[in-house]
Amino acid sequence: MFDLKPILLVVGILLTTLGCAMIIPAIIDLGANNKDWVVFAASSAFTLFIGVSLAMIAWGRVDNLNVKQAFLLTTTSWVALVAFAALPLAWSELDLSYTDAFFEAMSGLTTTGATIITGLDNAPPGLLIWRALLQWLGGIGIIVMAIAVLPMLQVGGMQLFRMESSDTSEKILPRATQIAGSISLLYLVFTIACAIAYFLAGMGLFDAVAHAFTTIATGGFSTHDASMGSFNSSIIDSIAIAFMIIGSLPFVLYLQAIRGNSQPLLTDSQIRWFLTLGASFVAIAWGYQVIEDLNQPVTALRLAGFNVISIMTGTGYATTDYGSWGTFTSVFFFCLMFVGGCAGSTSCGIKIFRFQVIAENVKVHINRMLFPNGVFVARYNERQLPDNVSAAVMSFFFLFFLCFGAIALVLNIIGLDNLTAMSAAASAIANVGPGLGSIVGPSGTYATLPDSAKWLLSFAMLLGRLELFTVLVLFMPAFWRA
Repeated sequence: MFDLKPILLVVGILLTTLGCAMIIPAIIDLGANNKDWVVFAASSAFTLFIGVSLAMIAWGRVDNLNVKQAFLLTTTSWVALVAFAALPLAWSELDLSYTDAFFEAMSGLTTTGATIITGLDNAPPGLLIWRALLQWLGGIGIIVMAIAVLPMLQVGGMQLFRMESSDTSEKILPRATQIAGSISLLYLVFTIACAIAYFLAGMGLFDAVAHAFTTIATGGFSTHDASMGSFNSSIIDSIAIAFMIIGSLPFVLYLQAIRGNSQPLLTDSQIRWFLTLGASFVAIAWGYQVIEDLNQPVTALRLAGFNVISIMTGTGYATTDYGSWGTFTSVFFFCLMFVGGCAGSTSCGIKIFRFQVIAENVKVHINRMLFPNGVFVARYNERQLPDNVSAAVMSFFFLFFLCFGAIALVLNIIGLDNLTAMSAAASAIANVGPGLGSIVGPSGTYATLPDSAKWLLSFAMLLGRLELFTVLVLFMPAFWRA
Protein backbone atom coordinates (compact mmCIF):
# COMPACT_ATOMS: atom_id res chain seq x y z
CA MET A 1 0.00 0.00 0.00
CA PHE A 2 1.20 3.50 -0.74
CA ASP A 3 1.27 6.44 1.62
CA LEU A 4 -2.12 8.16 1.91
CA LYS A 5 -0.78 11.10 3.90
CA PRO A 6 -0.24 13.46 0.92
CA ILE A 7 -3.70 12.60 -0.40
CA LEU A 8 -5.43 13.33 2.91
CA LEU A 9 -3.48 16.56 3.26
CA VAL A 10 -4.41 17.91 -0.17
CA VAL A 11 -8.05 16.81 0.13
CA GLY A 12 -8.18 18.48 3.55
CA ILE A 13 -6.78 21.74 2.15
CA LEU A 14 -9.20 21.68 -0.78
CA LEU A 15 -12.18 21.03 1.50
CA THR A 16 -11.05 23.88 3.75
CA THR A 17 -10.96 26.16 0.72
CA LEU A 18 -14.43 24.99 -0.30
CA GLY A 19 -15.74 25.61 3.22
CA CYS A 20 -14.40 29.16 3.12
CA ALA A 21 -16.04 29.70 -0.28
CA MET A 22 -19.42 28.76 1.22
CA ILE A 23 -19.24 31.86 3.40
CA ILE A 24 -19.77 34.04 0.30
CA PRO A 25 -23.32 32.78 -0.51
CA ALA A 26 -24.09 32.81 3.22
CA ILE A 27 -23.29 36.53 3.37
CA ILE A 28 -25.28 37.21 0.19
CA ASP A 29 -28.35 35.35 1.50
CA LEU A 30 -28.04 37.10 4.86
CA GLY A 31 -27.96 40.47 3.10
CA ALA A 32 -31.03 39.45 1.08
CA ASN A 33 -32.80 38.34 4.26
CA ASN A 34 -33.06 34.79 2.94
CA LYS A 35 -33.08 32.03 5.53
CA ASP A 36 -30.75 29.85 3.43
CA TRP A 37 -27.82 31.78 4.90
CA VAL A 38 -28.07 29.38 7.85
CA VAL A 39 -27.77 26.44 5.46
CA PHE A 40 -24.60 27.80 3.89
CA ALA A 41 -23.16 28.74 7.27
CA ALA A 42 -23.81 25.24 8.64
CA SER A 43 -22.42 23.61 5.48
CA SER A 44 -19.36 25.83 5.71
CA ALA A 45 -18.76 24.92 9.37
CA PHE A 46 -19.13 21.18 8.68
CA THR A 47 -16.91 21.27 5.59
CA LEU A 48 -14.27 23.33 7.40
CA PHE A 49 -14.31 20.90 10.32
CA ILE A 50 -13.73 17.88 8.06
CA GLY A 51 -11.18 19.70 5.91
CA VAL A 52 -9.12 21.05 8.80
CA SER A 53 -9.28 17.69 10.57
CA LEU A 54 -7.93 15.85 7.52
CA ALA A 55 -5.20 18.44 7.01
CA MET A 56 -4.11 18.27 10.66
CA ILE A 57 -4.06 14.47 10.66
CA ALA A 58 -1.77 14.43 7.61
CA TRP A 59 0.09 17.68 8.27
CA GLY A 60 3.72 17.77 7.31
CA ARG A 61 6.01 18.69 4.46
CA VAL A 62 5.16 16.77 1.30
CA ASP A 63 7.77 17.04 -1.43
CA ASN A 64 7.08 13.92 -3.41
CA LEU A 65 3.96 12.51 -5.00
CA ASN A 66 4.34 9.42 -7.13
CA VAL A 67 2.19 8.49 -10.10
CA LYS A 68 -0.13 6.15 -8.17
CA GLN A 69 -0.76 8.78 -5.52
CA ALA A 70 -1.40 11.42 -8.19
CA PHE A 71 -4.03 9.26 -9.90
CA LEU A 72 -5.81 8.55 -6.63
CA LEU A 73 -5.53 12.15 -5.44
CA THR A 74 -6.99 13.62 -8.62
CA THR A 75 -10.15 11.51 -8.57
CA THR A 76 -10.56 11.47 -4.78
CA SER A 77 -10.28 15.23 -4.43
CA TRP A 78 -12.84 15.85 -7.16
CA VAL A 79 -15.37 13.41 -5.67
CA ALA A 80 -14.84 14.76 -2.14
CA LEU A 81 -15.35 18.35 -3.26
CA VAL A 82 -18.55 17.45 -5.10
CA ALA A 83 -19.90 15.48 -2.12
CA PHE A 84 -19.49 18.45 0.22
CA ALA A 85 -20.46 21.10 -2.35
CA ALA A 86 -23.81 19.31 -2.68
CA LEU A 87 -24.69 19.80 1.00
CA PRO A 88 -26.03 23.39 0.83
CA LEU A 89 -27.95 22.50 -2.33
CA ALA A 90 -29.59 19.55 -0.56
CA TRP A 91 -30.38 21.54 2.59
CA SER A 92 -31.58 24.71 0.86
CA GLU A 93 -35.20 25.81 0.51
CA LEU A 94 -35.32 24.11 -2.89
CA ASP A 95 -35.49 20.85 -0.92
CA LEU A 96 -33.48 18.84 -3.44
CA SER A 97 -32.76 15.18 -2.90
CA TYR A 98 -29.08 14.41 -2.32
CA THR A 99 -29.03 12.73 -5.75
CA ASP A 100 -30.17 15.96 -7.40
CA ALA A 101 -27.80 18.04 -5.27
CA PHE A 102 -24.84 15.78 -6.11
CA PHE A 103 -25.71 15.94 -9.82
CA GLU A 104 -25.90 19.75 -9.71
CA ALA A 105 -22.63 20.02 -7.78
CA MET A 106 -20.86 17.61 -10.13
CA SER A 107 -22.16 19.58 -13.09
CA GLY A 108 -20.85 22.75 -11.46
CA LEU A 109 -17.35 21.65 -10.48
CA THR A 110 -16.77 19.82 -13.77
CA THR A 111 -18.06 22.98 -15.57
CA THR A 112 -20.60 20.86 -17.44
CA GLY A 113 -23.61 23.14 -16.96
CA ALA A 114 -26.38 20.51 -16.96
CA THR A 115 -29.00 21.41 -14.37
CA ILE A 116 -31.96 19.89 -12.59
CA ILE A 117 -33.14 23.21 -11.12
CA THR A 118 -36.12 25.07 -12.56
CA GLY A 119 -37.34 28.52 -11.58
CA LEU A 120 -33.87 30.07 -11.52
CA ASP A 121 -35.34 33.54 -11.97
CA ASN A 122 -36.88 33.30 -8.49
CA ALA A 123 -34.18 31.20 -6.80
CA PRO A 124 -32.34 32.54 -3.71
CA PRO A 125 -29.31 34.69 -4.63
CA GLY A 126 -26.98 32.64 -2.43
CA LEU A 127 -27.81 29.46 -4.31
CA LEU A 128 -27.32 31.15 -7.69
CA ILE A 129 -23.92 32.55 -6.74
CA TRP A 130 -22.92 29.17 -5.24
CA ARG A 131 -23.61 27.42 -8.55
CA ALA A 132 -21.53 30.06 -10.34
CA LEU A 133 -18.72 29.81 -7.77
CA LEU A 134 -18.58 26.04 -8.18
CA GLN A 135 -17.97 26.43 -11.90
CA TRP A 136 -15.41 29.16 -11.33
CA LEU A 137 -13.48 27.02 -8.83
CA GLY A 138 -13.79 23.99 -11.10
CA GLY A 139 -12.43 25.97 -14.02
CA ILE A 140 -9.21 26.95 -12.29
CA GLY A 141 -8.83 23.43 -10.91
CA ILE A 142 -9.07 22.03 -14.41
CA ILE A 143 -6.39 24.38 -15.73
CA VAL A 144 -3.93 23.47 -12.96
CA MET A 145 -4.65 19.77 -13.43
CA ALA A 146 -4.17 19.97 -17.20
CA ILE A 147 -0.90 21.89 -16.91
CA ALA A 148 0.75 20.40 -13.85
CA VAL A 149 -0.65 16.90 -13.33
CA LEU A 150 -2.00 15.22 -16.47
CA PRO A 151 1.13 15.79 -18.61
CA MET A 152 3.24 13.94 -16.02
CA LEU A 153 0.74 11.11 -15.80
CA GLN A 154 0.83 10.80 -19.61
CA VAL A 155 -2.96 10.82 -19.82
CA GLY A 156 -4.49 10.92 -23.29
CA GLY A 157 -1.51 12.56 -24.98
CA MET A 158 -1.26 15.39 -22.44
CA GLN A 159 2.46 14.64 -22.06
CA LEU A 160 2.79 16.76 -25.20
CA PHE A 161 2.36 19.80 -22.92
CA ARG A 162 4.81 18.85 -20.21
CA MET A 163 6.57 21.87 -18.76
CA GLU A 164 10.34 21.92 -19.33
CA SER A 165 11.04 22.35 -15.62
CA SER A 166 8.88 19.44 -14.49
CA ASP A 167 10.16 16.29 -16.10
CA THR A 168 9.64 13.86 -13.23
CA SER A 169 6.45 12.67 -11.61
CA GLU A 170 7.98 13.24 -8.17
CA LYS A 171 7.57 16.99 -8.70
CA ILE A 172 3.83 16.91 -9.27
CA LEU A 173 2.70 18.52 -6.01
CA PRO A 174 5.22 21.40 -5.78
CA ARG A 175 4.80 22.15 -9.49
CA ALA A 176 1.01 22.29 -9.16
CA THR A 177 1.36 24.73 -6.28
CA GLN A 178 3.66 27.02 -8.27
CA ILE A 179 1.43 27.02 -11.32
CA ALA A 180 -1.74 27.56 -9.30
CA GLY A 181 -0.50 30.92 -8.01
CA SER A 182 0.28 32.41 -11.42
CA ILE A 183 -2.82 30.97 -13.08
CA SER A 184 -5.13 32.10 -10.26
CA LEU A 185 -4.12 35.75 -10.61
CA LEU A 186 -4.57 35.71 -14.39
CA TYR A 187 -7.87 33.82 -14.05
CA LEU A 188 -9.12 36.44 -11.56
CA VAL A 189 -8.14 39.31 -13.88
CA PHE A 190 -10.05 37.76 -16.79
CA THR A 191 -13.09 37.22 -14.54
CA ILE A 192 -13.11 40.83 -13.34
CA ALA A 193 -12.74 42.09 -16.91
CA CYS A 194 -15.66 39.92 -18.02
CA ALA A 195 -17.86 41.10 -15.13
CA ILE A 196 -17.11 44.76 -15.89
CA ALA A 197 -17.89 44.22 -19.58
CA TYR A 198 -21.21 42.55 -18.77
CA PHE A 199 -22.12 45.32 -16.32
CA LEU A 200 -21.34 48.07 -18.82
CA ALA A 201 -23.40 46.20 -21.44
CA GLY A 202 -26.51 46.39 -19.28
CA MET A 203 -26.45 43.42 -16.91
CA GLY A 204 -27.20 44.01 -13.25
CA LEU A 205 -24.19 43.72 -10.95
CA PHE A 206 -25.25 40.36 -9.52
CA ASP A 207 -25.93 38.86 -12.95
CA ALA A 208 -22.69 40.31 -14.31
CA VAL A 209 -20.57 38.70 -11.57
CA ALA A 210 -22.39 35.36 -11.70
CA HIS A 211 -22.14 35.10 -15.48
CA ALA A 212 -18.50 36.23 -15.47
CA PHE A 213 -17.73 33.28 -13.16
CA THR A 214 -19.38 30.81 -15.52
CA THR A 215 -18.25 32.39 -18.80
CA ILE A 216 -14.52 32.39 -18.13
CA ALA A 217 -14.87 28.85 -16.72
CA THR A 218 -16.78 27.86 -19.89
CA GLY A 219 -19.34 26.37 -17.52
CA GLY A 220 -22.69 27.72 -18.64
CA PHE A 221 -24.70 28.00 -15.42
CA SER A 222 -26.98 31.03 -15.60
CA THR A 223 -29.16 32.93 -13.16
CA HIS A 224 -32.14 32.64 -15.51
CA ASP A 225 -34.10 29.72 -16.95
CA ALA A 226 -33.73 31.23 -20.43
CA SER A 227 -29.94 31.39 -19.98
CA MET A 228 -28.29 34.21 -21.96
CA GLY A 229 -31.44 34.46 -24.08
CA SER A 230 -33.14 36.27 -21.20
CA PHE A 231 -31.02 39.38 -21.84
CA ASN A 232 -31.75 39.51 -25.59
CA SER A 233 -28.71 41.68 -26.23
CA SER A 234 -26.30 41.40 -29.15
CA ILE A 235 -23.64 43.27 -27.13
CA ILE A 236 -23.89 40.81 -24.22
CA ASP A 237 -23.77 37.92 -26.71
CA SER A 238 -20.60 39.35 -28.26
CA ILE A 239 -18.94 39.78 -24.87
CA ALA A 240 -19.83 36.20 -23.97
CA ILE A 241 -18.38 34.91 -27.24
CA ALA A 242 -15.12 36.78 -26.63
CA PHE A 243 -14.64 35.50 -23.10
CA MET A 244 -15.73 31.94 -23.97
CA ILE A 245 -12.96 31.95 -26.56
CA ILE A 246 -10.50 33.45 -24.05
CA GLY A 247 -11.37 30.67 -21.58
CA SER A 248 -10.83 28.06 -24.30
CA LEU A 249 -7.25 29.01 -25.15
CA PRO A 250 -4.14 27.71 -23.31
CA PHE A 251 -3.53 29.74 -20.16
CA VAL A 252 0.18 28.92 -20.20
CA LEU A 253 0.49 30.91 -23.42
CA TYR A 254 -1.20 33.88 -21.74
CA LEU A 255 1.43 33.73 -19.00
CA GLN A 256 4.20 33.62 -21.60
CA ALA A 257 2.71 36.62 -23.39
CA ILE A 258 2.54 38.61 -20.13
CA ARG A 259 6.20 37.80 -19.54
CA GLY A 260 7.11 39.25 -22.94
CA ASN A 261 6.94 36.22 -25.22
CA SER A 262 3.70 36.66 -27.17
CA GLN A 263 4.88 34.72 -30.22
CA PRO A 264 3.48 31.31 -29.14
CA LEU A 265 0.04 32.83 -28.52
CA LEU A 266 0.02 34.14 -32.10
CA THR A 267 1.56 31.14 -33.85
CA ASP A 268 0.40 28.08 -31.87
CA SER A 269 -1.16 25.60 -34.29
CA GLN A 270 -3.75 24.49 -31.75
CA ILE A 271 -5.09 28.03 -31.47
CA ARG A 272 -5.16 28.43 -35.25
CA TRP A 273 -7.09 25.18 -35.62
CA PHE A 274 -9.53 26.18 -32.89
CA LEU A 275 -10.27 29.59 -34.38
CA THR A 276 -10.50 28.24 -37.93
CA LEU A 277 -12.85 25.43 -36.96
CA GLY A 278 -14.95 27.81 -34.88
CA ALA A 279 -15.33 30.26 -37.76
CA SER A 280 -16.15 27.42 -40.17
CA PHE A 281 -18.82 25.95 -37.89
CA VAL A 282 -20.40 29.38 -37.37
CA ALA A 283 -20.50 29.89 -41.15
CA ILE A 284 -22.21 26.52 -41.61
CA ALA A 285 -24.86 27.25 -38.97
CA TRP A 286 -25.41 30.74 -40.39
CA GLY A 287 -25.66 29.50 -43.97
CA TYR A 288 -28.15 26.80 -43.04
CA GLN A 289 -30.47 29.30 -41.34
CA VAL A 290 -30.33 31.67 -44.30
CA ILE A 291 -30.89 28.93 -46.89
CA GLU A 292 -33.80 27.46 -44.93
CA ASP A 293 -35.15 30.98 -44.32
CA LEU A 294 -35.25 30.35 -40.55
CA ASN A 295 -33.95 33.79 -39.57
CA GLN A 296 -32.86 37.05 -41.15
CA PRO A 297 -29.13 37.06 -42.07
CA VAL A 298 -28.06 39.36 -39.22
CA THR A 299 -30.11 37.50 -36.62
CA ALA A 300 -28.93 34.18 -38.04
CA LEU A 301 -25.28 35.25 -37.67
CA ARG A 302 -25.83 36.31 -34.07
CA LEU A 303 -27.58 33.05 -33.15
CA ALA A 304 -25.06 30.93 -35.03
CA GLY A 305 -22.03 32.67 -33.54
CA PHE A 306 -23.19 32.51 -29.96
CA ASN A 307 -24.63 28.99 -29.87
CA VAL A 308 -21.91 27.36 -31.96
CA ILE A 309 -19.11 28.81 -29.82
CA SER A 310 -21.05 27.98 -26.66
CA ILE A 311 -21.46 24.31 -27.56
CA MET A 312 -18.05 23.90 -29.21
CA THR A 313 -16.26 25.25 -26.13
CA GLY A 314 -18.48 23.21 -23.82
CA THR A 315 -19.90 26.30 -22.14
CA GLY A 316 -23.51 25.37 -22.71
CA TYR A 317 -25.19 28.78 -22.71
CA ALA A 318 -28.14 29.07 -25.08
CA THR A 319 -30.03 31.94 -26.67
CA THR A 320 -32.44 29.79 -28.67
CA ASP A 321 -33.60 26.19 -29.00
CA TYR A 322 -31.36 25.31 -31.95
CA GLY A 323 -32.80 21.78 -31.89
CA SER A 324 -35.97 23.20 -33.40
CA TRP A 325 -34.11 24.34 -36.53
CA GLY A 326 -34.36 20.88 -38.07
CA THR A 327 -32.71 17.48 -38.30
CA PHE A 328 -29.48 18.84 -39.79
CA THR A 329 -28.82 21.18 -36.88
CA SER A 330 -29.60 18.44 -34.35
CA VAL A 331 -26.88 16.29 -35.90
CA PHE A 332 -24.61 19.30 -36.35
CA PHE A 333 -24.79 20.46 -32.72
CA PHE A 334 -24.53 16.85 -31.53
CA CYS A 335 -21.18 16.57 -33.33
CA LEU A 336 -20.06 19.96 -31.97
CA MET A 337 -20.40 18.63 -28.41
CA PHE A 338 -17.35 16.45 -28.90
CA VAL A 339 -14.94 19.08 -30.26
CA GLY A 340 -13.90 21.15 -27.24
CA GLY A 341 -11.23 23.81 -26.92
CA CYS A 342 -7.48 23.82 -26.37
CA ALA A 343 -5.45 21.83 -23.88
CA GLY A 344 -4.59 23.81 -20.75
CA SER A 345 -7.82 25.81 -20.88
CA THR A 346 -11.11 25.62 -18.99
CA SER A 347 -12.76 24.08 -22.03
CA CYS A 348 -13.72 20.44 -22.35
CA GLY A 349 -14.52 17.80 -24.99
CA ILE A 350 -11.97 15.79 -26.94
CA LYS A 351 -9.85 18.95 -27.43
CA ILE A 352 -8.33 20.35 -30.57
CA PHE A 353 -4.79 18.98 -30.21
CA ARG A 354 -6.06 15.39 -30.34
CA PHE A 355 -7.77 16.05 -33.67
CA GLN A 356 -4.48 17.55 -34.87
CA VAL A 357 -2.53 14.47 -33.79
CA ILE A 358 -5.01 12.16 -35.52
CA ALA A 359 -4.98 14.26 -38.71
CA GLU A 360 -1.18 14.34 -38.76
CA ASN A 361 -0.92 10.57 -38.32
CA VAL A 362 -3.49 9.98 -41.07
CA LYS A 363 -1.53 12.27 -43.41
CA VAL A 364 1.71 10.42 -42.66
CA HIS A 365 0.03 7.06 -43.19
CA ILE A 366 -1.39 8.13 -46.57
CA ASN A 367 2.00 9.46 -47.68
CA ARG A 368 3.66 6.18 -46.72
CA MET A 369 1.06 4.31 -48.77
CA LEU A 370 1.72 6.49 -51.80
CA PHE A 371 5.50 6.58 -51.36
CA PRO A 372 6.61 3.36 -49.59
CA ASN A 373 10.27 4.32 -49.67
CA GLY A 374 9.74 7.84 -48.40
CA VAL A 375 10.47 9.04 -44.88
CA PHE A 376 7.58 10.88 -43.29
CA VAL A 377 7.42 12.13 -39.72
CA ALA A 378 4.32 13.23 -37.82
CA ARG A 379 4.75 16.73 -36.41
CA TYR A 380 2.94 19.02 -33.99
CA ASN A 381 3.89 22.71 -33.79
CA GLU A 382 6.94 22.04 -35.95
CA ARG A 383 8.19 19.36 -33.57
CA GLN A 384 8.27 15.63 -34.11
CA LEU A 385 5.42 13.79 -32.42
CA PRO A 386 6.70 11.10 -30.03
CA ASP A 387 5.20 7.66 -30.66
CA ASN A 388 3.85 7.50 -27.11
CA VAL A 389 1.81 10.66 -27.68
CA SER A 390 0.22 9.29 -30.85
CA ALA A 391 -0.56 6.01 -29.10
CA ALA A 392 -2.05 7.82 -26.11
CA VAL A 393 -4.28 9.97 -28.32
CA MET A 394 -5.48 6.95 -30.31
CA SER A 395 -6.25 5.14 -27.06
CA PHE A 396 -8.13 8.17 -25.76
CA PHE A 397 -10.30 8.38 -28.88
CA PHE A 398 -11.17 4.68 -28.67
CA LEU A 399 -11.94 4.83 -24.96
CA PHE A 400 -13.90 8.09 -25.26
CA PHE A 401 -16.35 6.75 -27.80
CA LEU A 402 -16.49 3.35 -26.11
CA CYS A 403 -17.54 5.03 -22.85
CA PHE A 404 -19.97 7.30 -24.67
CA GLY A 405 -21.62 4.31 -26.35
CA ALA A 406 -21.79 2.33 -23.12
CA ILE A 407 -23.31 5.23 -21.17
CA ALA A 408 -25.86 5.95 -23.91
CA LEU A 409 -26.81 2.26 -24.02
CA VAL A 410 -27.33 2.05 -20.26
CA LEU A 411 -29.40 5.26 -20.30
CA ASN A 412 -31.53 3.74 -23.03
CA ILE A 413 -32.00 0.58 -20.95
CA ILE A 414 -33.00 2.72 -17.97
CA GLY A 415 -35.85 4.10 -20.06
CA LEU A 416 -34.65 7.22 -21.87
CA ASP A 417 -35.56 7.59 -25.54
CA ASN A 418 -32.78 7.28 -28.11
CA LEU A 419 -32.25 11.01 -28.69
CA THR A 420 -32.26 11.87 -25.00
CA ALA A 421 -29.97 8.95 -24.09
CA MET A 422 -27.40 9.72 -26.79
CA SER A 423 -27.35 13.49 -26.35
CA ALA A 424 -27.30 13.29 -22.54
CA ALA A 425 -24.40 10.82 -22.67
CA ALA A 426 -22.52 13.02 -25.15
CA SER A 427 -23.23 16.17 -23.17
CA ALA A 428 -22.08 14.61 -19.89
CA ILE A 429 -18.87 12.96 -21.06
CA ALA A 430 -17.96 16.04 -23.12
CA ASN A 431 -18.97 18.36 -20.22
CA VAL A 432 -21.20 20.51 -22.40
CA GLY A 433 -24.47 20.78 -20.44
CA PRO A 434 -27.53 20.97 -22.66
CA GLY A 435 -28.33 18.01 -24.86
CA LEU A 436 -30.95 17.66 -27.57
CA GLY A 437 -34.68 17.09 -27.52
CA SER A 438 -37.48 18.37 -25.32
CA ILE A 439 -36.19 16.79 -22.08
CA VAL A 440 -32.48 17.67 -21.85
CA GLY A 441 -32.31 20.16 -24.72
CA PRO A 442 -31.48 23.88 -24.40
CA SER A 443 -35.02 24.62 -23.21
CA GLY A 444 -35.26 21.64 -20.81
CA THR A 445 -33.58 20.31 -17.67
CA TYR A 446 -32.41 16.97 -16.33
CA ALA A 447 -34.88 17.12 -13.44
CA THR A 448 -37.27 14.48 -14.79
CA LEU A 449 -34.60 11.82 -15.34
CA PRO A 450 -34.64 8.85 -12.93
CA ASP A 451 -32.10 8.86 -10.10
CA SER A 452 -30.15 6.00 -11.65
CA ALA A 453 -29.65 8.08 -14.80
CA LYS A 454 -28.49 11.09 -12.75
CA TRP A 455 -25.86 9.03 -10.90
CA LEU A 456 -24.64 7.52 -14.17
CA LEU A 457 -24.43 10.95 -15.79
CA SER A 458 -22.59 12.30 -12.73
CA PHE A 459 -20.02 9.56 -13.22
CA ALA A 460 -19.85 10.41 -16.94
CA MET A 461 -19.17 14.08 -16.12
CA LEU A 462 -16.33 13.05 -13.83
CA LEU A 463 -14.94 10.72 -16.50
CA GLY A 464 -14.94 13.41 -19.15
CA ARG A 465 -13.53 16.14 -16.93
CA LEU A 466 -10.65 13.99 -15.64
CA GLU A 467 -9.75 12.68 -19.11
CA LEU A 468 -11.12 9.12 -18.67
CA PHE A 469 -7.89 7.29 -17.81
CA THR A 470 -7.44 9.14 -14.53
CA VAL A 471 -10.67 7.64 -13.21
CA LEU A 472 -10.80 4.28 -14.98
CA VAL A 473 -7.28 3.28 -13.91
CA LEU A 474 -8.56 3.08 -10.32
CA PHE A 475 -10.83 0.20 -11.34
CA MET A 476 -7.92 -1.92 -12.53
CA PRO A 477 -6.69 -4.56 -10.03
CA ALA A 478 -3.10 -3.94 -11.14
CA PHE A 479 -3.31 -0.40 -9.79
CA TRP A 480 -3.86 -1.62 -6.24
CA ARG A 481 -1.13 -4.25 -6.27
CA ALA A 482 1.99 -3.35 -4.34
